[in-house]
Amino acid sequence: MARTSAGIVLYRQREGTVEVLLVHPGGPFFGHKDLGNWSIPKGEVDSTDADYLSAARREFLEEVGHAVPDGRLIDLGTIRQKSGKVVYAWAVEGDLDTTSMSSNMIELEWPPFSGRKKRFPEVDKWVYYGPEEAKRHLKDTQAPLLDRLYVAMKVAP
Repeated sequence: MARTSAGIVLYRQREGTVEVLLVHPGGPFFGHKDLGNWSIPKGEVDSTDADYLSAARREFLEEVGHAVPDGRLIDLGTIRQKSGKVVYAWAVEGDLDTTSMSSNMIELEWPPFSGRKKRFPEVDKWVYYGPEEAKRHLKDTQAPLLDRLYVAMKVAP
């Protein structure tokens, strides 16, 4: 059975364009990787979640340090990542200050096979990108979520 994640696409409208908030994974594996490695704030659904939307809200809070803004949620459906993981996503309009964002910490054995544990932020960067830059930075399997957002908003990407 495929693992399942849920996430939130936070968007804002600036100077006639739609910008989306993307997050860059922290830790030692992605430090020097940029294009094609960013994501929407999302995470795995677990047994404590009442439903996929509650998982998306929890993960947003963990990865951004802010609750999901109040507003009309747009159901963006699901995508399947290369790993086989299914991601459920919703979009909501909001404009959170990226300088006030923070992430939860994860613990990994680092360096590998050393027996030592080191803590890293799960997310190390938060950036609002316009349509073209968002698609360049985002994992390609998540790009359909942005297309669905633009269709729902009736705007050209």
